[in-house]
Amino acid sequence: MTKVAVVFHSRFGHTAKQALAVYEGVASVAETEARLIVAADADKQWDFLAAADAIIFGCPTYMGSASAEFKKFMEASSKVWRDMGWRNKVAAGFTNSGSQHGDKLSTLMQLALYAMQHGMVWVGVDLMPGNNSTQGSVSDLNRHGAWLGAMAQSNVDQGADVQPGQADLDTARHLGKRVAEIASQFVRGRV
Repeated sequence: MTKVAVVFHSRFGHTAKQALAVYEGVASVAETEARLIVAADADKQWDFLAAADAIIFGCPTYMGSASAEFKKFMEASSKVWRDMGWRNKVAAGFTNSGSQHGDKLSTLMQLALYAMQHGMVWVGVDLMPGNNSTQGSVSDLNRHGAWLGAMAQSNVDQGADVQPGQADLDTARHLGKRVAEIASQFVRGRV
């Protein structure tokens, strides 16, 4: 059984909706136990994180960076880091912002660097960029053209009942499935 944790912070519910899509992608892979963990509640989940084969990190992008609440989780993991407790676990990330670009790449880079400091193996999005030609549309998977992780955009005047859009949720779902499949390969091969 492969174990995958999706650890996230969401202030207004948009990133929680994206996290749920990632979780659904993970859960769609046979013989995989998926768990959604709110970053603020991670102190009750350290045992599951230690046992997980993969951890997917997600948070909104605020001011070109991971949210402060998610940074608290990152800093709280320093005891795990000291012992390299997450070494060789699969890692991935996702983020959401109100703007089309919103400097989301800098947040994904921050999450990837965080995973690297833990000795984890980062998995990106394996989808060609969408919405990048006259034949493309905002309904394309990976419409933001991200490689490092799943990006979503949520209009600031719409709630989580409407945003993020379906294409961004489907991209997040795809990332979750990809991570679970790769983690499963690691488990079977005991890499």
